[in-house]
Amino acid sequence: MSNNINLNIDGIDVTVEKGTSILYAAKKVNVRIPTLCHHEDLCVAGNCRVCVVEQEGKKSLTASCATPAENGMVINTSTPKVRKARKDIMALLISEHNTQCTTCYRSTNCELQDLAAEYNIDSEIYMSVLKENYEIDNSSWSIEKDDSKCIRCQRCVRTCADIQGVNALAVTERGSEMRISTFMHMGMNEIVCTNCGQCITHCPTGALTERRYYNDIWDAIDDPKKHVVVNTAPSVRVALGEMLGFEVGTRVTGKMVTALRKMGFDAVLDTDFTADLTIIEEGTELLTRLKKALVDKEEVALPLITSCSPGWVKFIEHMYPNHLAHLSSCKSPQQMFGSLVKTYYADKKGINPKDIVCVAGMPCAAKKYEANRPEMRDSGFQDIDAGLTTRELGHMIKQTGLNFMELEDNDFDKIMGESSGAGVIFGATGGVMEAALRTTHVLVTGRPVPFEKLNITPVRGMESIKEATIKFENCLPEYSFLEGVEAKVAIAHGLTNARKIMDDIVAGKSPYLFIEVMACPGGCIGGGGQPIPTNDEIRKKRIAAIYAEDSGKSIRMSHENPEIIQIYKDFLDKPLSEKSHNLLHTKYRKRKRY
Repeated sequence: MSNNINLNIDGIDVTVEKGTSILYAAKKVNVRIPTLCHHEDLCVAGNCRVCVVEQEGKKSLTASCATPAENGMVINTSTPKVRKARKDIMALLISEHNTQCTTCYRSTNCELQDLAAEYNIDSEIYMSVLKENYEIDNSSWSIEKDDSKCIRCQRCVRTCADIQGVNALAVTERGSEMRISTFMHMGMNEIVCTNCGQCITHCPTGALTERRYYNDIWDAIDDPKKHVVVNTAPSVRVALGEMLGFEVGTRVTGKMVTALRKMGFDAVLDTDFTADLTIIEEGTELLTRLKKALVDKEEVALPLITSCSPGWVKFIEHMYPNHLAHLSSCKSPQQMFGSLVKTYYADKKGINPKDIVCVAGMPCAAKKYEANRPEMRDSGFQDIDAGLTTRELGHMIKQTGLNFMELEDNDFDKIMGESSGAGVIFGATGGVMEAALRTTHVLVTGRPVPFEKLNITPVRGMESIKEATIKFENCLPEYSFLEGVEAKVAIAHGLTNARKIMDDIVAGKSPYLFIEVMACPGGCIGGGGQPIPTNDEIRKKRIAAIYAEDSGKSIRMSHENPEIIQIYKDFLDKPLSEKSHNLLHTKYRKRKRY
């Protein structure tokens, strides 16, 4: 029996696999059907009805996103009946929507606004029934929720449930009182929320946005008494261009540095520097735990799990609080950077740390929350003063009037501005693991990993959970206890996959020694602070750009970064030293699950 379906869409014969929706059948022949509740990442909902089409032989219109194609179907996507229905649906949505389009943060990047313009919706077709006195919930450090702009498409609900498995948002009430809300309608700061921001990147309007801080940063830049430092994560440089005229997957590292310098930042530094530092500290932590387990026969928490994703850290604090010992004690590269800027960098530059404002340009909404965690003040000050998303950085660059596409390329400033290719690949799922294996294999054996050009391909890709095994052979004398050990590692991205990893650990059947977890699909390149839209195709292009940047680096292993060598010589002494422990490591807290 054939699995192919034959149908006709707008006079074009189409053959698709059985189970393909009318919407995707139309895409195959370049027929565009508008959608709002639909998103490539999410399960089918079919609740907005903007995607209706006319099927010959049926009186009622058909929701193309939720209807499988069938043999012999004849579909028309732009009849008068369809166009009128779509216009009415859009007008009804607009009647319940706060149309602050000229001042909305999502203006010109809003799916509702685009369709309203496309269908020429007159705001007076239907009387506005928008309820008065909507309050914007900005209680969270990371996420701002404005119900007056919500169209109840439920994309955020499905994202939080299906991709992240957190269920912080849900459909509440019925009929005209229906809304997207939290448990007991509590503020976003009071619920079990990981601050990952995936709800933001999947929201079609301005109902969910990051909490924005760039006005505070402008004030700091304009204050002559302040020395304002910015550091940018690896995935920012492969996504920022999307907001400023470049194709998806274009690396804009040099132009980004130039733009930030022209904006008035006193120093433009690289978070990849502390990504390299994370590898040294975390790799040493792993080897120390293995020695305790294999030689000293002590009970230690294995597998060791990475801690550089703040959304993942908050997830395990809530969902698996009794297993926090598995987390690496390392701070994230962002937080390591902040503590060193206000100690090591301040000393090198002869600047009073109280006059330094440390800004982090990140692909992540959860980094805003992380910067404000009370334990992140080991420098004697708040280590990171503000976290900005890639989107916020893009808006700030636009505000300056710079022609970003025509800017010359420049390098990061010195002192915490040099990095290896291993630091760059932190931005992609599997990148932290690959960076760690590159260095750890050298530390243990004295030789590079046995992969062509250091490319550890088994840990790359978009599979939900990836596995790899590295066998240690001919080890150096100090690591003879690892001779013949086959180190099995795993990589998970997206918190539903993290849950699978953790459930195995809880059950005592995890086969791994080391695990990388990133909260967001694709890793940081798909973070909640990245340009919108984000989907699998876009994630893959950003990942390709990350690996291209790595391949072009002259130094591709963290321990070979000369600035890393220098900071241990001048300041930190050695990995896991007392000073590095105080500045670069932290503890995590148990949190309530409900």
